[in-house]
Amino acid sequence: MNTQFILDYLSSLNMNNNREWYHANKDDYKKANAEFENLLQTLLLEIGKFDSSVLQNNPKDLTFKIVRDTRFSHDKSPYNPAFRAHISAKGKLPVPVGYYLMIKPGDRSFLGGGLFADVFKDATTMVRDYISRNGEEWEKIIHEPDFEKYFTVQGTALKNVPAGYEKEHPQVDYLKFKSWYLEYPLQDEEVKDAGIFLEKAAKLFQIMKPFNDYLNKALADFKMPTR
Repeated sequence: MNTQFILDYLSSLNMNNNREWYHANKDDYKKANAEFENLLQTLLLEIGKFDSSVLQNNPKDLTFKIVRDTRFSHDKSPYNPAFRAHISAKGKLPVPVGYYLMIKPGDRSFLGGGLFADVFKDATTMVRDYISRNGEEWEKIIHEPDFEKYFTVQGTALKNVPAGYEKEHPQVDYLKFKSWYLEYPLQDEEVKDAGIFLEKAAKLFQIMKPFNDYLNKALADFKMPTR
């Protein structure tokens, strides 16, 4: 697993973000992508030591394309110079929530977890309802010393308390959220050594597991919208 090669390739793509360069260096892309999938395979085994629900996944099915959809973007660069993956019991679907990683040069890599997507109104309602009924469990999870050492719950939020919820609820600030997620930033120095990266990723993903488990209990009956 050569994470330094991944960083080097993505750095070059960032500086040459055009189709001509990408196709001229397609072999390097294939090598970098293979290194990323090898990294994911090892990470799956490490996560499997504390969360066996992810072990059936194939790394190829967990990754996201680097080709960007530029139709509605001011940025017309064709590629996102990052390798990304979401690891959960059902692969890279946003629900159930799982473990997210992005490798992006320039100290923009991060490890994440939780519900990133705030476009699923049913999911948002399910989590709000669950927090409103199980606030003490929520507080216990997010105030665990190891959790607080590395994470702060983030997410898009409303300015006001949504209709149907108590304005004096102990967790009212979190009831305003439309998504609930975690991000831990990584420096390039922490990524370029695969051993260090894997050790840190496994450690942090294990710490965030109770948070993911809580959200997944809230989302147990969620069904992905059909097109």
